[in-house]
Amino acid sequence: MTESRQPREPDALILSTPEHLIAFGFGTGLARKAPGTFGTLVGLPFYFALHALPLPAYALACALLFVFGCWICGRSAHLLQVHDHGGIVFDEIVGFCIAAAPLLVYPAVSAWWLLAVFALFRFFDVLKPWPIRYFDEKLHGGFGIMFDDALAGLASALLLWAALALVS
Repeated sequence: MTESRQPREPDALILSTPEHLIAFGFGTGLARKAPGTFGTLVGLPFYFALHALPLPAYALACALLFVFGCWICGRSAHLLQVHDHGGIVFDEIVGFCIAAAPLLVYPAVSAWWLLAVFALFRFFDVLKPWPIRYFDEKLHGGFGIMFDDALAGLASALLLWAALALVS
């Protein structure tokens, strides 16, 4: 689980290395309240940068971002000597992109669907229903930081896909 009672490092320290800068969502992870929510917002430009890709290429991009995230988040956590610092939000960025994948199949959807993606992903990421919570508690390192958010993104994507299929 995310350690919420950890000492806060000076913001200048967090932004002092490329690893921290990226892992902390280009500074959004420094938000004093709800850094995961602010980090998830950074998923929007990532989604817009990738959404013109065909679904297989988008999935590959998400997989590559996941692998990169395992390294960058693990490195940042190691440098901070905190397993899953609450300000590490690159996992939310990738999780949001995974959650938004069904929008590629239904390209004529409105901006309201992006809001639905955001809400669904935050729901699963914050509440961490089983099995997300299980993996959040059992896995460590960069993979552990990333995997629970990937599962939250996958759960969100499945619900979104079902909703889009129902209304189309």
